[in-house]
Amino acid sequence: MSGFELRKAALVAAATGEKREMEYPRKADGKPKYPSEIFGENVFTLKTMAKALPKPIFASFLKQRRGRQNLDKTTADSIAHAVRVWAMDRGATHYTHWFQPQTGSTAEKHDAFLSLVTNFTPGGEEVTPIDQFSGGQLLQSEPDASSFPSGGMRTTFEARGYTIWDTSSSMYVQRGPNGTSILYIPSVYISYNGDALDEKTVLLRSNNVLSRAAATLVNLLEPDAHVSHVYATLGTEQEFFLVDRKMYSLRPDLKITGRTLVGQLPPRHQQLEDHYFGRIPSRVLNAISEMELECLRLGIPIKTRHNEVAPAQFEVAPIFEEASVAVDHNLQTMDVLHKVAHRHNLRVLYHEKPFKGVNGSGKHCNWAIATDRGENLLDPTVRPETNYRFVIFLLAVLRALHEHAPLLRVAISSSSNDHRLGAQEAPPGIISAFLGDQLNEVLDAIEENRPIKNFSVPQFQSIKVGGTILDLKVSGLPHIARDLTDRNRTSPFAFTGNKFEFRAVGSKQSPSFPVTVLNCAVTAAIREITDALRAQMGSKQAPSDDDKLAVIRKFIKLTKPVRFEGDNYSAEWTAEAARRGLPNIQSTPEAFTYLVKDKHVAMLTKETGIFTETELRSRYHILNERYAKDIIIEAETLKTLVAQQILPAAFDYRKSIAESAAALAVLKVDAGPEVSALEELTPLVSTLQAELKRLSAAVADLVATEDADANEHAQTACNVVVPAINRLRDAADALEVVVADKHWPLPKYTELLLTI
Repeated sequence: MSGFELRKAALVAAATGEKREMEYPRKADGKPKYPSEIFGENVFTLKTMAKALPKPIFASFLKQRRGRQNLDKTTADSIAHAVRVWAMDRGATHYTHWFQPQTGSTAEKHDAFLSLVTNFTPGGEEVTPIDQFSGGQLLQSEPDASSFPSGGMRTTFEARGYTIWDTSSSMYVQRGPNGTSILYIPSVYISYNGDALDEKTVLLRSNNVLSRAAATLVNLLEPDAHVSHVYATLGTEQEFFLVDRKMYSLRPDLKITGRTLVGQLPPRHQQLEDHYFGRIPSRVLNAISEMELECLRLGIPIKTRHNEVAPAQFEVAPIFEEASVAVDHNLQTMDVLHKVAHRHNLRVLYHEKPFKGVNGSGKHCNWAIATDRGENLLDPTVRPETNYRFVIFLLAVLRALHEHAPLLRVAISSSSNDHRLGAQEAPPGIISAFLGDQLNEVLDAIEENRPIKNFSVPQFQSIKVGGTILDLKVSGLPHIARDLTDRNRTSPFAFTGNKFEFRAVGSKQSPSFPVTVLNCAVTAAIREITDALRAQMGSKQAPSDDDKLAVIRKFIKLTKPVRFEGDNYSAEWTAEAARRGLPNIQSTPEAFTYLVKDKHVAMLTKETGIFTETELRSRYHILNERYAKDIIIEAETLKTLVAQQILPAAFDYRKSIAESAAALAVLKVDAGPEVSALEELTPLVSTLQAELKRLSAAVADLVATEDADANEHAQTACNVVVPAINRLRDAADALEVVVADKHWPLPKYTELLLTI
């Protein structure tokens, strides 16, 4: 079949194929189960563990989990036995240490519970099969460390690495093949020498240092607080596209790179602004509903689902959780959605910009910090102007941004996110913070030692302490509470009521590294403020309000440059940011250079101890290498696509027009329209051929310099190969407009975006 025939067959299948339906779980009386009754049923929770273990064993585990003692062999063996029985009762035949290498994905190796015991008897050797899972097997496994990115820390002949059970994240079972299931053990991943080779180890370290620093500051501000633990909370808004799987299978560029390397927008896409929050297509709703059910069973609290701005684009978002657990749950959600979409003959696309010209996808990370008493330290309460604890922690976050904004830019940088950053759905390369009019007024009033302004507008609203109530002037509608701040969708880092929304994080990346960097920067700022407060209070047992205000005013002045309330896309802001001394980082390779600048290295290594210098240099090398490889893969894919599909299609179309013109000439009929079409087509084909040669030469030059400095290699990919890719794409897209549809071999945007 021709490409055109395959496209049409896929369209017919999408329109007429059988739709998958799922029966929601029911109780014995036939009534549907409540979500709360399903939640976590496939998770080996602390409550489940407590029931399965002797009390002394469980108490010993809790002490280890809190960092008060090591996990002894007896406790480990007891937990291993209990979780094996629990998992096998749910169909598990295998277990895996599930970890997060620096590949942008997760990794797992499945081992069976089945073991063989050999006994030697007078009659000969006797082999007995048993199901077994030891404490040692629970605690660690050994993947090949030379087969994952290590940035030079491990070589091919240094293959040993370890995955170690992360006891802060619960084990769970997930559906496997043929009615079985698999026990998943969330783990960290380290080298033979103990270096972090993954995303999770450094995240857990950053959680620990943030907890100590923040607890120290809270107890200094409030000596009677007795806070022993502070933790970062996280809620990830996961955006994605869903396309028909048959259409996807006909697009080699989507399969290989995750994005379309050629393609023209259809006449109607997102310009009518009618897809956002519109009715979710029934096929998609069925798939997301099934995904939510599986997430419920895994203890993942999915709260929200809705259409996003672009056609075929959607979002799901969870309830906030402790940061490391939230990261695990986000990665699990992505995996579950991928598997469920397959069952519905859909394909999920997590690439930040799978389709040129419509909105890309992000993973907005909503971040806050809370105490072990359940208090959100970023909650303004009803009177933020006198809540000095809130103001101080707010300033700590602003100070972190002001001092280490380039690191946040590094943390969200990739070849795929470059397509999204600076467009209308994601913030640009200047990291600033949006607070809203009222919080800005609070800080300005404190700095200037004056009363705060009244934000009431009598004809439309009445003032309320800490916020306002909107009166809609419609008799049948209730008054509604208005937040302290509006929302600024152009801000990369916006305060949204009681948390910060880090909007620049890419949809397909793990949130681990961005949250790790944010935790580190805030930790350094908290320590700086703590030292300033101690110096201000002198020998006093506790700081006075005057001491607090003195420190607050100092840091209001220091952090003022990073506060911006306007349009982050405007040229005026670019000029203003330059005057304020804020870096404007335009590309991913440029961002990577900041990771190894002395100021940021010192903070990440000596000051907070989250990374060793070896680990940091390794990550720098991995990031640059991955960027260059991604660009090379895209270039080679586009070259193949053009040479083997698009150019032949254009040649076929030219031939058909030429044959028509020749036939008309024989009949002495005017062939002017055909000749005109050929004259329009020919230069477009020539341009495509020329740009193909230019891209081939650019890739050859890049590959020839792969032994150069890692960042120079990435810079060459960015500055030479990416423009060549764009030029070749433009030439191919120009051809798509004029080549007859029946000759075009690839599914078009209309079919990809509007066929669900």
